[in-house]
Amino acid sequence: MKLSSFVVLAVAACAGALSTAQAQEAAGKAQAAAFDKRMFAGPLGAKSLACFVRRYDANHLAQHPKQKVSAMKLLVEAKTVPQDKTINYSFRVGIQYRDRPGNFDSGGYCNHALPTKAGRVTAYECGVDCEGGGLTVALSNDNKSATARIGRIMVSDRSKPDAEPAEMQTDGSDDKVFRVDRAEASECAELVTDRNSPPSATSDRLQVMGLK
Repeated sequence: MKLSSFVVLAVAACAGALSTAQAQEAAGKAQAAAFDKRMFAGPLGAKSLACFVRRYDANHLAQHPKQKVSAMKLLVEAKTVPQDKTINYSFRVGIQYRDRPGNFDSGGYCNHALPTKAGRVTAYECGVDCEGGGLTVALSNDNKSATARIGRIMVSDRSKPDAEPAEMQTDGSDDKVFRVDRAEASECAELVTDRNSPPSATSDRLQVMGLK
């Protein structure tokens, strides 16, 4: 009798734990979907893009003499894969240096960051293949700008596609956190890697908001 009662209690405890885990997973998915809606200014389509741009003026660069980056473009992309019922997230970032000519870029794949203590998903964690570093992308409260936090990241000279990537030039904390403003998707056209594929009104939804 005692053994039977113990088994019943163990089964109930396992069922309760499973139910809690399922509830947490459902809440996590809901929070991730809410963050996606903020990032892409609406429900995801087959393909959704969000573009953010910042060109630093002379006054800003004078106040931050150690900052190497003079301009940045950030493209975040989500592709829905119906057959797998999954969503693939990716990013591309383009930069220009204040003291070096040329256009440099990098890219990789993203996942939702772990929820905060308040249970909110507030960022994407993005990485570059082959230990190429990465960045974290968060949104402002009004969804009109994004913050890119860079630890280290490998970038390539766009004019030299066969050259080996090199680590992004930085000189201290001034090149670690960048606020970039939401812009029209056309501003990031140079970063769209499949821009030569035929456009589709349903599969290539360019979702932008808060235009400046």
